[in-house]
Amino acid sequence: MGKQMTEMLKGTLEGIVLAILSVRPAYGYEITARLRDQGFSDIAEGTVYALLVRIEQKGFVDVEKVPSEKGPPRKVYSLNASGRGFLEEFWTTWSFLAERLERLQVEGGK
Repeated sequence: MGKQMTEMLKGTLEGIVLAILSVRPAYGYEITARLRDQGFSDIAEGTVYALLVRIEQKGFVDVEKVPSEKGPPRKVYSLNASGRGFLEEFWTTWSFLAERLERLQVEGGK
């Protein structure tokens, strides 16, 4: 992944993870696996875990400790009302930016 992609992801990864959690609750490794399934193969697990701490501190998710067959209980994250509100705003902002970028790309290609 190039430097430009890494920088762009920094600003959007929170919304991407919340979008994943909007589908169904998940624990850290599962979220990382879903990101990889979506083509975000270079995102380190440590990055995801640090982000999960931040979104928990911001109050965007509810956390439940679920027993694990291997090792300590897993923290399962689920999107709450505050997180849904943030995600809705994220998608509105994303749509606004995507429209303008598409327009600029089309105009620049003339």
